[in-house]
Amino acid sequence: MNRREFVAASIAGATMLGRRAHALALSPEIQVAIDASRLGEPITPLIFGGYMEPATTRVWAEMLTDRKFANAITNAEPPPVNPFFRRFAGEPFKPVGPVDAVEMDSKHPFVGKHSPRIRLAGTEPRGIRQGKLRVKGGKSYVGRVYLAGDPTAKVLVRLMWGAGADDSQAVTITTLSREYQKHAFKFEPKTDAEDARLEILGTGTGTFTVGTVLLMPADNVEGFHAGMIRLYKEAGFKMAKWPGGNFVSTYDWRDGIGDTDKRPPRLQAMWSDRVEPNDVGLHEFMAFCRLLGAEPYLTINSGFGDAQSAADEVEYCNSSPSTRLGKLRAEHGHPAPFNIRLWCIGNEMYGPWQYGHMSLDQYWAKHNTIVEAMKKVDPRIKVTLSGASIAEKSIDGAEKKGNFFPSIWEPPIAEKLPFEYGSVSDWDGWLLEKCADHVDYVSEHTYAYPDLVFDPEKQQFVEAHDEVQFRTRRLANRVGEAFEAWQHYRDKIPALKDKDIKFIFDEWGVRFRSTDGKPHMGTGMVGPLSYALLLHELFRHSDMVGASCPTGGLFTALIDKTGEAVGLSVEGLVMKLFATHFGNATPVELSGNSPQKPMIGTPMVDIPTHPTGSATYPLDVLAALSHDRRTFYLSVVNPTEEEKSLSPQIMGVKLRGEGKLWQIAAPTLDASNDAEKKTALEIAEHGGRQLAGPLRIPKISVSLYQFSVV
Repeated sequence: MNRREFVAASIAGATMLGRRAHALALSPEIQVAIDASRLGEPITPLIFGGYMEPATTRVWAEMLTDRKFANAITNAEPPPVNPFFRRFAGEPFKPVGPVDAVEMDSKHPFVGKHSPRIRLAGTEPRGIRQGKLRVKGGKSYVGRVYLAGDPTAKVLVRLMWGAGADDSQAVTITTLSREYQKHAFKFEPKTDAEDARLEILGTGTGTFTVGTVLLMPADNVEGFHAGMIRLYKEAGFKMAKWPGGNFVSTYDWRDGIGDTDKRPPRLQAMWSDRVEPNDVGLHEFMAFCRLLGAEPYLTINSGFGDAQSAADEVEYCNSSPSTRLGKLRAEHGHPAPFNIRLWCIGNEMYGPWQYGHMSLDQYWAKHNTIVEAMKKVDPRIKVTLSGASIAEKSIDGAEKKGNFFPSIWEPPIAEKLPFEYGSVSDWDGWLLEKCADHVDYVSEHTYAYPDLVFDPEKQQFVEAHDEVQFRTRRLANRVGEAFEAWQHYRDKIPALKDKDIKFIFDEWGVRFRSTDGKPHMGTGMVGPLSYALLLHELFRHSDMVGASCPTGGLFTALIDKTGEAVGLSVEGLVMKLFATHFGNATPVELSGNSPQKPMIGTPMVDIPTHPTGSATYPLDVLAALSHDRRTFYLSVVNPTEEEKSLSPQIMGVKLRGEGKLWQIAAPTLDASNDAEKKTALEIAEHGGRQLAGPLRIPKISVSLYQFSVV
């Protein structure tokens, strides 16, 4: 059956199945009728993706900040560090001894524009130190440092985790030369510490220079944090996008190949000059995907980038060693082509905040030129347009009207929201007309504000003050807007009629903000329930979705005070539950007797014209068959603070005996998983389940029933 037939049958409570319709309509209970003989399209496992924005993210095991000295070493207090971007977030290096004893050598730097050179003064220790490092007692940490200096200098590399005489370990290096040499070290702190310090100190005469220094847990897996790799595999990530977000528009992929210690550090202009050491590049990203068993999804710089650079990147990744860049890849340790299939052309190029942003009338030509150059190198690749439906553009406009982001990012918006189809703000409408032959997927970024609603009269966000079942549906509503907009484009743009272009929702998530734009802590279960409802909506539109990744997907691994990954957030549990069962499954038609209620908001800003969800309000229900048709799944989300009863009626398939139930059920709406406390929530497994009679659906829960098919 086609998309319109399937979705209409699945969500319309007014249309019941067969002769049971009248009974359903009269029942006071929430009932759902499922016809497993009426199938949708298989759900791609790539829906369960992860997203990395800067090239070196907190999944990389490096513990030090600015290990290649992109910034000069001073005594100045560092700016606050956002812990989401790095696992350890140590403070920048500072001088030990007189400030003027440390100078930046720009004539003979080891890497980048300068390296710290320290003038020595006999027995007085001088050098550099980095503090606020987190270490775990009994765990080994390894590293290396490149040093050059006078033979009369002696250097001590020391890790300190306390103030006592026994609270440190050191390695002494007495074999310095005028040329940089690599020296390895290993430490094993005896106790946990949140303010450990790494010191590189010299005594003697003359000078010594530090080229670069590295510190990692010894159990790292090819440079990645072992615990995080384990948890991401457990969560079931089947696609990884990199480099994502605004970062990519100034990123040069050539900075991320070759010897990691010799790759140049860069300052990320788009993120307040945060240091990017370029330790994670193409080879490391491919290793990450291999470790997870995930499909790579690589983003091209279409901001400051150009067509030739994009074509060269494809050649480097996908060509044989007989080509110029394929040979270079082989020299860097990977003779076999990476054969990357999915490529995203740019990020949010519709936004004035984006580096390299240009007008619609210019960007379409750049997109086409880049894609033509890439596909000339490898015609097999699939490319994603940096798109934005009027729904995405309109909620961006609402954020701007609320001054949620710096004014320098975007000028004031005078137009009344929502934007209109065919207007200069209809980015997708224009690009799809101009680029239809150069598009396989369309990127859509989908964010929602659970606690806010856009008031069309005031033309601004106001506090919502509504029930949790509405707060948690706002994210799914944003996806519903995208599907609605896409249908409009299909109907109005002749070039799309015979093309199977699909969405990739390569950024999505909830944002907790007040009407003044200030972020605040979200209620514990609102995020996980929002994830579940959005995933249900993607499953219902499985024929329109090529992949997806929550922006916070790689933040679902919880990190304790020593930097260890200790468990999954509840959002991560939701991803794990669905990824385990729904990858390649086929959704089946269902209907119910309780249509979803309309929500307050503004169509094509924060709500679609028609409500999302199944006709089982306030529950949301999704049914599917496994790829081999031997297993039946029933997923039920209860986003309320009351237990509900659901009566399912199954047709088109015969189920065998008792089944199983996997369930995430929270005692309160505020429940969450905390790295420093005993895990509060987990996926509980129950056997001996049947679908005969009403099902008790706990409050604030996600329930997944599984039955064998006869």
